[in-house]
Amino acid sequence: MIRQKSFLNEKPTLYIVPTPIGNLDEMTPRSIEILRSVDVVAAEDTRVTLSLFNKFDIKTRVVQHQAHNEQESSVGLINLLSQGYNVALVSDAGYPLISDPGQNIVNVAIEKGYNVVSLSGCNAALNALVASGLQAQPHVFIGFLSTNNNERIRELNSYKNIPMTLIFYEAPHRIEKMIKACIEVLGDRKACLARELTKYHEEFIRGSLNEILEVCDNLKGEMVLVVEGFKEDIRAIDMGEIMKLVDESIGNGLSTTDAIKEVSKKTGVKKNLIYESFHNRG
Repeated sequence: MIRQKSFLNEKPTLYIVPTPIGNLDEMTPRSIEILRSVDVVAAEDTRVTLSLFNKFDIKTRVVQHQAHNEQESSVGLINLLSQGYNVALVSDAGYPLISDPGQNIVNVAIEKGYNVVSLSGCNAALNALVASGLQAQPHVFIGFLSTNNNERIRELNSYKNIPMTLIFYEAPHRIEKMIKACIEVLGDRKACLARELTKYHEEFIRGSLNEILEVCDNLKGEMVLVVEGFKEDIRAIDMGEIMKLVDESIGNGLSTTDAIKEVSKKTGVKKNLIYESFHNRG
């Protein structure tokens, strides 16, 4: 597990800085200050970024970080962080990682132990998502679950087979119960608990749900829990049992196609996997 207290350590930092999608006057003072203060800005298109810099009198060195050179560029950016430099990541407009480059450098920076700090001020879900270290796209924003445990379990069951990163909101006095419910229904998935976003006590706790559960009992502040989406582990599926269920449904009068659909719905195993196993078995 990695606990990052963004403002309470002196580690080199990778800042994820959103930029206006159209009207440049929507650029925030903090974003401008970060872009002025870092040592290097990694930009999707240096020409677009320099236009932004000219408007706000930003003189920071700019390097290119595009989708086609993301792996190679990430090596260079990690090298800068290893030398103690702070780096900001921007895209042409909007949020890095959201249909824009950035996932690779964020993951590597977290793995190497550097701070990854996202800026926003107006959207906690995206703020937490892009700095979580989990796959930013595709994702599903869920928000608050029910405060009633039985209803919360029911809601989580409806999300457990979604193969997309899940984003939840939760209050501090309910976070422990909520994570326990997630573990019960979703299993011990990779997750990131982000709290006090953009404030002095901002913290990102990255690890498994069980690891996060161990430290969440006394945490304060509004929270965002980002959870890895469903990943089907074919090795854990007993296809022999699945085939028995298909045969039973066929024996009850269903066509092969309808039987596969029914078993897929009951078990959560994808239809195409059942179909391939049914037609390829000896």
